[in-house]
Amino acid sequence: MIRTIALSLAASLLASTALAQDNGPIDPGRLSSITRTLASDEFEGRSPGSPGEAKTIEYLVREFKALGLEPAGDAGAYTQDVALVRTQVQGQGAFSFDLKGKTRTLERNLDISATTLRPVDKVAIAKAPLVFVGYGVTAPERGWDDYKGVDLTGKVAVYLINDPDFEAKAGEPVAGEFGGQAATYYARWTYKYEEAARRGAIGALIVHETPGAGYGWSTVVASNGEGFDIVRADPAKEKVLLQGWLSGEVSRELFAASGLDFDALKAKARRADFQPIALTGSTFSASYDLEHSQVVSRNVVGKITGAAKPDESIMFGAHWDAYGVGDADAQGRTVRPGALDDAIGVAGVMEIARAFKAGPPPARTLVFAAWTAEERGLLGSEYYGVHPTVPLETMAANLTMDVLQPNGPAKDVVLIGAGQNALEDMLAKAAAGQGRTITPDAKPERALFYRADHFPIARRGVPVLLLMGLGGGADLVNGGREAGDRWVSEYTAKAYHTTGDVWSADWDLRGAAQDVALFYEIGKDLATGGKWPNWREDSEFRSIRDASAAKRK
Repeated sequence: MIRTIALSLAASLLASTALAQDNGPIDPGRLSSITRTLASDEFEGRSPGSPGEAKTIEYLVREFKALGLEPAGDAGAYTQDVALVRTQVQGQGAFSFDLKGKTRTLERNLDISATTLRPVDKVAIAKAPLVFVGYGVTAPERGWDDYKGVDLTGKVAVYLINDPDFEAKAGEPVAGEFGGQAATYYARWTYKYEEAARRGAIGALIVHETPGAGYGWSTVVASNGEGFDIVRADPAKEKVLLQGWLSGEVSRELFAASGLDFDALKAKARRADFQPIALTGSTFSASYDLEHSQVVSRNVVGKITGAAKPDESIMFGAHWDAYGVGDADAQGRTVRPGALDDAIGVAGVMEIARAFKAGPPPARTLVFAAWTAEERGLLGSEYYGVHPTVPLETMAANLTMDVLQPNGPAKDVVLIGAGQNALEDMLAKAAAGQGRTITPDAKPERALFYRADHFPIARRGVPVLLLMGLGGGADLVNGGREAGDRWVSEYTAKAYHTTGDVWSADWDLRGAAQDVALFYEIGKDLATGGKWPNWREDSEFRSIRDASAAKRK
């Protein structure tokens, strides 16, 4: 049945001549067929550690073999074991501030959201000093350091969300230094927690404000104290004991009790000469039991070994996992199938592999990855970043696909993370070859560039590109930008991460095939060898890449 529908769809798509050649060797019918298979109920929503994972891995390995890819996982296998730790706060716990001798009890999920990613049985913090460190940014390439050498050992760091120029007014010195409304890596809550751990803090709390976060308090507390991480050799070195958020109302109480004006401090934090401020007379306490367990999930990784430069590579990636089985919706559906997020991305990776296998051997090695646990925090790709099976220093690029639009050909391609690296110039050239233009992400403050599986590879210095249909509506041939924006709104409201993200026979995947073909063309260009795209001079990842320059000839 699947094969019949796929072939029928392919035939109907090929019958439409307008823009059909833009797809190159990428077949919309195959994209549809693979997506339909992975998003079927048989795979039970592809949750890591579930029976659905076992079926997914079996399918992917079989298909990678059928494509003629070589294994590029652990010890000659197509899979790479990814050891994950799951933690869960038990009960409501006890949280409080001591504000100059007066106890302010904090209710979990109302006043505070707390998570622990260390595998411990109990969290106990007693009257830890609090230090406000502004946006918590250390950015040498921008001449910025919010810490100024402050000792955070055993203390709780309190942060503002986003980065220093998010709320900057025209004329302020910082305006534009951190991309304006476009979020940088320093805007991300993950960066702030990691920096707190590097500096010895016992905890890190971020003041929640909806504009800067990009989402409301309900999203902050949705995890309900559940956390996931890769298993680490020394969790205490890399993770604070407690990480979380404070509601805006409680945060203002805290600052006021220390005799501080919150809004005035926010303005000071937008200056490079900002100094950390101890919240004098205020301390933080927390106590709760923690359940923790381990599960082994798997990445699937294949390759085509380069004929001339096998130690140099280009990587194509997408995540295979979705949200598994949950509560029944109004139609009684319980499987959250992740058709567009991101079965179609995996289909794109497989189509690119098929196209390359049909041509001459590449000079450089091509790596094809299907990641686990993206929905749990980019953990499959993070694990690979820590345990790569090909050298990252000689990886020319990582090209990632996560949610491709199913609405037919587009006049443009939406670029996530504009202004980061030279791969964007290659994308513009490939798009021009299709008669298309580049449109920057319409809402860069949402930080989509830091929320997909290319990011753990980027933070190790590898230049990256992300194709993601949620970065703003494409300028569709049928319906224009209005239709593209309408689809993004409807998909995010009704289907994203829910039972509604299903495969549809009504999709027109010529547009998705166009986008996949862009990555194929860029990969072809890079695969001949010689080109080393780099980050822009002001990118937060440039110095990381430059540190390994001697390994690239």
